[in-house]
Order: sequence, then structure tokens, then C-alpha cells
Amino acid sequence: QVQLVESGGGLVQAGGSLRLSCAASGSISSIAYTNWYRQAPGKQRELVATISSGGSTDYADSVKGRFTISRDNAKATVYLQMNSLKPEDTAVYYCNVRARGLFKLHDYWGQGTQVTVSS
Repeated sequence: QVQLVESGGGLVQAGGSLRLSCAASGSISSIAYTNWYRQAPGKQRELVATISSGGSTDYADSVKGRFTISRDNAKATVYLQMNSLKPEDTAVYYCNVRARGLFKLHDYWGQGTQVTVSS
């Protein structure tokens, strides 16, 4: 079992920055991937950024060059630094981890944090 607590959302003007945090507890050694998803009103949840246990990262095309995913292993925390924010980045952002189980990967989700970008 992995528990996730997110923080860092809020209201920011277009062009501004925010940093989201996702603190994990529990079986953190089993985490294979940590992902940030977002869901805007009326839209499907989309994958924004991912970081593997080996440190590899990947991003959605819409955020490449603006968002950076990173982690602090000592704090068991993954961050999403969001720069040059646009109104279309407005969404609820969710932290997700995929953790190794006995036979398969298990998904765990945070509670979500609202990001609102005003124009």
C-alpha cells in the first residue's frame, strides 16, 4: 500500500509558476513510476508527466519545455514544477504511482489539487 498527499495548487496568472508536491508513504520501495495527471472540467484525465524509479522522465507534448518533474528520494516526494502557465493548464492535478505487487503493478492516487490559471 502507498499513500499519497498532494499540495501546492492554487490560483496564478498566466505566465506564472507553481510547484506541486506529492509526498508518498507506505511501501515506497515498490514504486515503479510516479505520474502527474490532470483533469479539466468536461475533459478526460490526461497524463502530464512521469518519472520512473530509474529517473527517466517523459512529458505530454502540451507541457514540454514548461513543466519539469523531479523527485527527492530522501523526502519520498515528487515535484511538478510548472512554469509559463497558460489558462488551458487549469485543471485538477492528481499524483499517481504504479507500485510493484506480487504479480502486477498497482495504481494509487492522491486526492487531487486544483490549479487555476487566470488570463
